[in-house]
Amino acid sequence: MDHVRLLPKVDLHIHLDGSMRPATVIELAAEEGIRLPDTDPARLAAHLQASEMCGSLGDYLAKFDLPLRCLQTSEGLRRAAYELVMDAHADRVKYIEVRFAPLLHTAGRLSAEEVIAEVLHGLERGERESGTLARAIVICLRSHDPAENIRVIHAAHSFQGRGVVGVDLAGDEARFPPQLHRDVFRLADRYGFPVTLHAGEAAGAENIRECVSHMHAVRIGHGVRLKESEPLVQWIKERNIALEMCVTSNIQTKAVRCWEEHPIKEYFEQGILVTVNTDNTTVSNTTMTQEYEKIMKLYRFTIGEMKQLILNAANVSFLETERKRELTASLQTELGLASGT
Repeated sequence: MDHVRLLPKVDLHIHLDGSMRPATVIELAAEEGIRLPDTDPARLAAHLQASEMCGSLGDYLAKFDLPLRCLQTSEGLRRAAYELVMDAHADRVKYIEVRFAPLLHTAGRLSAEEVIAEVLHGLERGERESGTLARAIVICLRSHDPAENIRVIHAAHSFQGRGVVGVDLAGDEARFPPQLHRDVFRLADRYGFPVTLHAGEAAGAENIRECVSHMHAVRIGHGVRLKESEPLVQWIKERNIALEMCVTSNIQTKAVRCWEEHPIKEYFEQGILVTVNTDNTTVSNTTMTQEYEKIMKLYRFTIGEMKQLILNAANVSFLETERKRELTASLQTELGLASGT
């Protein structure tokens, strides 16, 4: 499937702390005096990766604990962000939106604003050296008090137009419904932030409606449970709400019970704006190429359909308008679609 590897790609949904190189975790842990279960990169990877035997979203999220302990310093944040862009570039990703929750990186001396600045520094270096465009999405956490998340939105606003292109809500969806944070995303909307929210992953379709109706979401992270409400499927389609689908992680978190039941092809054929993403390259042990290879093999996506998925991602990205225009034109040319082929 070399033709899949060679496709230019766009990844709109990838988490910084879930995409660290095992070797980097080892080096940063040594510098910070953090004990590891193993100091061999190949063996440590088993402690950082989920599998199909993962029992739930909670079990999946537990894999982030160790990387987060290594991401409490300026050096760690810069390095992880830089390496993520370089790894994406090696997989022929042309544009990437990297998301992270600043408050998860403030256990040391860094403030939320400093965390954002350090991540942006790493992304900018990666973009400069590789040519892969990289922007940031700042995450608020469902389990946090809304007042804390309002602080995060204010911090993100300090970097709006300087690398931060959107905001998100993530975490334990089953225990913390999105409406707890309506005021947070009203503020984000007042600031003019594009909003993408995790929803319809560990809880039902009603969360998707809430996120779009009351929290200004124009993209939904995952959204696999959208099909539980047929009227909502049409409603989402009419509003051109994009779904950031992450097939491998959806199986691992048990958002979808098995590969055969994943709705990505069903949604695509219904005309929903579907995109393909990695979620976490390390935790899910995947790449964009592997995600495309899986949907080609399992769901019979054609090369032409995969090209449409790539263009979907570019078109719904939060990249600045002129850069988005340039990215889309470049992708169309590279994909052989400039003349309608």
